[in-house]
Amino acid sequence: MKTPEVKTTKREQLSQPRFTFDGREIPFSAGQTILQAAMAAECYIPHLCFHPEFKPHGSCKVCSVRVNGHMTASCTTPAQDGMQVESDTADVNAQRLALVQMLFVEGNHFCPSCEQSGRCKLQATAYELQMTSPHYDHFYPDRAMDASHPDFLLDFNRCILCSLCVRASRDVDHKNVFGLAGRGIGTRLIVNSESGQLGDSTFAATDKAAHVCPVGAILPKHTGFNVPIGRRIFDIAPISETDRGEPHKD
Repeated sequence: MKTPEVKTTKREQLSQPRFTFDGREIPFSAGQTILQAAMAAECYIPHLCFHPEFKPHGSCKVCSVRVNGHMTASCTTPAQDGMQVESDTADVNAQRLALVQMLFVEGNHFCPSCEQSGRCKLQATAYELQMTSPHYDHFYPDRAMDASHPDFLLDFNRCILCSLCVRASRDVDHKNVFGLAGRGIGTRLIVNSESGQLGDSTFAATDKAAHVCPVGAILPKHTGFNVPIGRRIFDIAPISETDRGEPHKD
């Protein structure tokens, strides 16, 4: 017998705790973070390292908001009744823009020639924040590509160290294919195989880690540009209208 759907009554909705988000009251449930509650209410907060299936990590800080006068990452900050949250303001967006600009210069992001163009969350977030230049000097790091796997290309040039593939491989796939090594500006993505090559790991197309990259660092082979530029999700609508917390598929 099918269990009847439980609907929240208007009285129950009014009794929910809530916080003010850019002047709008947002209800939330116990245990939700600011970002989770905002997304449930269809209020967009720019973010890159968040995924709804994983424990929040707070590594990119692009989702930072001002709470009661103090900046904090919305993906790791629990929602509290009565808090005042500012997100879409000039100064908060300026800080996000600076973070996104830094991500562009720390790697080698060649958007016009990247097959993830139009589906890349970094690119779409830059558009959303009206980024017109990288502002900072490019680092031009020397990063080799790993084409050793028969089905996937690993392009370290595009990695933004969001750790989504690390968490997916560890917590969902239970393989620990990926990891982060080094500290500070020397932090880098590594493959946990004897040779350090993806082709010598247990990585497979069915892994969750194969489908969580928000940029173009983990790309399937044999399907390049299968959706023409101009028809891809962020070509059609901005990320603020389409994002629900996970990488997009056309």
